[in-house]
Amino acid sequence: MKKFLLSLGLSSIVAGGLFADTLMMATTTSTEDTGLLDSLAPKFEKETGNTLKWVSTGSGKALKMGENCDVDVLLVHSPASEKKFVADGFGVDRKEVMYNDFVIIGPKNDPVKISGMTTADAFKKIQDEKANFISRGDSSGTHQKELNVWEKVSQKVPEKDNWYIQSGQGMIATINMAAEKNGYTLTDRGTWIKYESQKGDTNNMKIVVENDNVLFNQYSVIAINKDKCPNVKFDLAKEFSNWIVKDETQKFIGDFKLLNKPLFTPNAKK
Repeated sequence: MKKFLLSLGLSSIVAGGLFADTLMMATTTSTEDTGLLDSLAPKFEKETGNTLKWVSTGSGKALKMGENCDVDVLLVHSPASEKKFVADGFGVDRKEVMYNDFVIIGPKNDPVKISGMTTADAFKKIQDEKANFISRGDSSGTHQKELNVWEKVSQKVPEKDNWYIQSGQGMIATINMAAEKNGYTLTDRGTWIKYESQKGDTNNMKIVVENDNVLFNQYSVIAINKDKCPNVKFDLAKEFSNWIVKDETQKFIGDFKLLNKPLFTPNAKK
């Protein structure tokens, strides 16, 4: 019996008299960097007996992992790409889970004086002044939002300009690069608060643009379609989708704070 249980690998633990299982999720860097998933995962395991494991990457790469049948469920924040993903048959049962917003951050002395501007005006002035701007450059949800703004401001992304720098990395690393280069970047507020908590008095960055309607940042959960991926743990993915939008879990997300600031606002449809 012992040998049999060991051979089951990740699915071998027993909870509540039933064989527990492991759910594999692809998610955005912000859900990991903020510490939210490290708090949610034990709660999910305690309440369901199943284990949550995840890969943290940009939303674009997370969606690609879903297409490739590498994971069972997604938790991402790139609504247009998500809707296409579902329309193309790769995902089912997309549910809104929570939101925060994007903010533009820059040096505390705000060298090009964009503080308080609209997002579009701030991007235009950064471009006109050739101030360093650090882009994720990784097809993440944050990167997609940034590209949308550039296209509205100048009909193209300034990829060939020296002041426009693509980090190709996650959000914390990109903020660190912006700080090092005395530049600006777009970040979700949750990761910014995490950065603030890490840097403390050594932080030389601040929010310069916020509270613009275009900066709304929705997160959603999507189960991978078993018709495209026969080996996907669809029932377990559905269990997680239903669990993360239930009232108790939504309250837990809303109560999750750093520096006494909420990182995400739950908004599952009732």
